[in-house]
Amino acid sequence: MEAKEFGRFIAGMRKEKKMTQADKNLILSIPKALATTEYICSSVNVGSTKTGLDMDAILLMGKVVKETAVLTKDNDSIGCAKLVVFCNAPDDNPFMAGAFHGVTEGDAVINVGVSGPGVVKTALDKVKGKDFSAVCETIKKTAFKITRVGQLVAQEASRRMGIPFGIIDLSLAPTPAIGDSVANILEEMGLETCGCCGTTACLALLNDAVKKGGVMASNHVGGLSGAFIPVSEDAGMIHAAEIGCLTIEKLEAMTAVCSVGIDMVIIPGDTTPAVISALIADEAAIGMVNSKTTAVRVIPAIGRKAGEVLDFGGLLGYGPIMPVNQRDPSVFINRGGRLPAPMQSLKN
Repeated sequence: MEAKEFGRFIAGMRKEKKMTQADKNLILSIPKALATTEYICSSVNVGSTKTGLDMDAILLMGKVVKETAVLTKDNDSIGCAKLVVFCNAPDDNPFMAGAFHGVTEGDAVINVGVSGPGVVKTALDKVKGKDFSAVCETIKKTAFKITRVGQLVAQEASRRMGIPFGIIDLSLAPTPAIGDSVANILEEMGLETCGCCGTTACLALLNDAVKKGGVMASNHVGGLSGAFIPVSEDAGMIHAAEIGCLTIEKLEAMTAVCSVGIDMVIIPGDTTPAVISALIADEAAIGMVNSKTTAVRVIPAIGRKAGEVLDFGGLLGYGPIMPVNQRDPSVFINRGGRLPAPMQSLKN
């Protein structure tokens, strides 16, 4: 178990190909740990492109997420907001709740996440009515400037603290504050509301342009490095979900072209562990097949139904409870074993 402090949170991570009994015991301790502490976060990696998906771990994590929700139900099931399930988790992610100091890192290292959705949206105001080449060029230049500042700050912190500089993570991470939304960037490109047809294409453009601009500004790019789409932490995403334009199915499609995945999504409290496990399996499969990081951070709102609102406050924001397909996938999920790695794993 590795730990790293980030603001007011401390994160831990388990990475595995196949669970040992010790791994299982550690994972089973997660609900109580998150329910009895304020700052602890947890993330579990259930597979990768190289190893396939550990379906036993995915089955277990559905139960762990649900148990965490039950144990923290008196506090809006907030324990689940501090629990992430990954596929292809990077070793140097600086963003919570999945940040950790990986086993591939040195004793100490400074990894920096740069953001700035509001800056990108403001820059796009200058290219209204222009073609996609102008849009891409504007985003690239803006990403370059943001990343360059981040690298300069990281290098100065490294010099003063005597700790090696690790990586810059290029991710665009929103906050609930008005004007700091990834969804609003997509709408600035021409969408009426995030979640409508065209959203995935706009997000693909944004993600690619941010990477192209960022890599020119830093030789040490790592972490997740892509746009985040956490529903409750993004004012534009919250609005889109409230009016029913943004659905979990659309979020899953968007996952294929951005970072993370079904993130900070509040679901009905009666959602079964099997459905949660199947949702995790779907997201992990996208990551495994496409050689990218995906993750699930869902909050079953115990005692609440779709359409109601949960408010966590602060950076975790608030959001409507989104409906989930409740058809039973338990026969599939209970098969267990390992879902084999795809052909992309045979690159050597």
